[in-house]
Amino acid sequence: MRILVLEDDPMLSDGLTSGLSLHGMSVECVSTCSDAVSIFDAAHYSAAILDLMLPDGSGLDVLSHIRARDNTMPVMILTAIDAVADRIAGLDRGADDYMGKPFDLGELAARLRVMIRRAAGRANPIFTWRDLTIALSHRSVTRAGIVLSLSRREFAVLEALIERPGRVLSRSQLEARLYGWNEEIGSNALEVHVHNLRAKIGRDAIETVRGLGYRIREDRA
Repeated sequence: MRILVLEDDPMLSDGLTSGLSLHGMSVECVSTCSDAVSIFDAAHYSAAILDLMLPDGSGLDVLSHIRARDNTMPVMILTAIDAVADRIAGLDRGADDYMGKPFDLGELAARLRVMIRRAAGRANPIFTWRDLTIALSHRSVTRAGIVLSLSRREFAVLEALIERPGRVLSRSQLEARLYGWNEEIGSNALEVHVHNLRAKIGRDAIETVRGLGYRIREDRA
């Protein structure tokens, strides 16, 4: 899950980056509305977290920009402005959820998972495919009842592929799910993650589509 955070408090940005990474999310932070708009126009994210009071405007303006382009990405407003009227205004402008500061990090992560899951058309937080059971909330994977040990990035690859079995995801799409924009990516890092994942879930589970990318097979047990 790749999350963009619009927040001008460096301490809070660092806390969100560190805290949400523990929940398997790759977080990128910007501190101005103009930077957020530029990035949203150029890249895809699983969800966004917007503060309202920024140096160059309001997160509501960024939200309006996103929705005006028919971008259905889930958006969470996270702000100290938390009166009922403000929450109503934010939701009516197109936010999917609204949380006031201070907040509980675990609850924020859970709400993000719900928004992302629903945006993908899924209500159940548990995936099943063949003999695999994947619990997103606990980031756990079992195969035929046996718990598998997956790294954070192996889990991210599996999560991306299992969302739509049969759909091909390109190298760049998968790398966007695994890494932040300022993270250095090794030339064969993705291939290593896929190789390790195949060894754990079954070598025929993930297909390489030459020149296009990877996909997980549609057939189910």
